[in-house]
Amino acid sequence: MRFNLLLFFCISTFTMHSQNEVNFGVKGGLNLTFFNVEEANFGANTETETGFYLGACTEFEINETFSLQPEVLYIGLSDFKFINAPIYAKYEVANNFNLLAGPSLNYFFDFFSSKFKVRADISASYNITPSLDAHMKYTIGFEEIAPNGLFIGMGLVL
Repeated sequence: MRFNLLLFFCISTFTMHSQNEVNFGVKGGLNLTFFNVEEANFGANTETETGFYLGACTEFEINETFSLQPEVLYIGLSDFKFINAPIYAKYEVANNFNLLAGPSLNYFFDFFSSKFKVRADISASYNITPSLDAHMKYTIGFEEIAPNGLFIGMGLVL
């Protein structure tokens, strides 16, 4: 049901704005994921896993400064792997500098139950050239089992 709504949203957005520019790209980089681990009677201790991410994105231009940017990213952290699919509202706040925010749909391969989680993403990107950007995003997990993550990488418009 949720996937059908996402698919309908993307198709209707593309149809309504088909006269505007649509860009496709790839992105990848470093991922730092933060887990809270209970340490006996001492409380929570934050542990960090380092990994990578790689995926694809599409940008649907609404006007010169606003667009929608859905992404599908594969995240690998040693034995911990999942799919991260944010749906960003992207706004150009200054020349070549963008702020992005939106929900993030996540499917975790390594959990026995509750594999699907919804998180929130906030991001910033800078267009180095019209085809190359540098970006950083922070993903906020709403549950202990849906950890927070910091992504730092590059994107290439094809």
